[in-house]
Order: sequence, then C-alpha cells, then structure tokens
Amino acid sequence: MHMLMFVLDNPDYLDDVLSAWENIGVTGVTIVESTGISRYRKAQLIGNPLMAGINRLMYSGEEGHLTLFTIVKGEAKVRQCIEAVEGIVGNLLDPNTGVLAAWPLSIVKGVPDPSLNTEAD
Repeated sequence: MHMLMFVLDNPDYLDDVLSAWENIGVTGVTIVESTGISRYRKAQLIGNPLMAGINRLMYSGEEGHLTLFTIVKGEAKVRQCIEAVEGIVGNLLDPNTGVLAAWPLSIVKGVPDPSLNTEAD
C-alpha cells in the first residue's frame, strides 16, 4: 500500500484529476483546501498581520491549492496516478503544476475498500 499526496496548484483541474483517477480504479480521495507559504505571506500583507490566516486568502484575490490524499495498492498504481495527473496539469517538474509524493504504508485500517486494509505482523 502507498499513500499518495498531490498538491494541485490550479483547482480548476480538480474534476479532471478525480475523473482520471476514477478511470484507473482510484475512488477514495480526501480533498483538503491548502496554501503554500508564499501565498500565505502575501495574504498577511493585505490586512492586519494579527488577523492573517489561511482564510484571508479569499480576500487576497488568489486561490489556494487543493491537496488530495489517497491510498493505492502498489507502486504501479502510484505511477498510473502520476501519468494521469501529468496528462492533465503537465509535467510536474514545471512550475505552477503541483507537487506529488508517495510513500509506502505498513499499516492501513478503516479504508472502505477491504483490499486496502492491512496490518503488519
């Protein structure tokens, strides 16, 4: 099992990414609104620094990111997810596309798909 985290730079691509992942068998995805330090610092400059926070992004005229988390079965599925994402947003090595990371999991419990629940000895 692998945890896959994808920070989507342009939220307009969300539906396309989710559809592409569904097409390759990834259905359980958690979506979290997020922002990076650069956008956070810009938001601080707009108003009172004591009141600055992630919610101030809505007043800054800039959109935040969306961070997607999913658990997939094996590195081959991770590579399929990467290929699907890059087919939509472009090469992740290019700026303003996103950041993707994946790492192996030793214990997984509570995932609706029983084939993804495992526990180490």
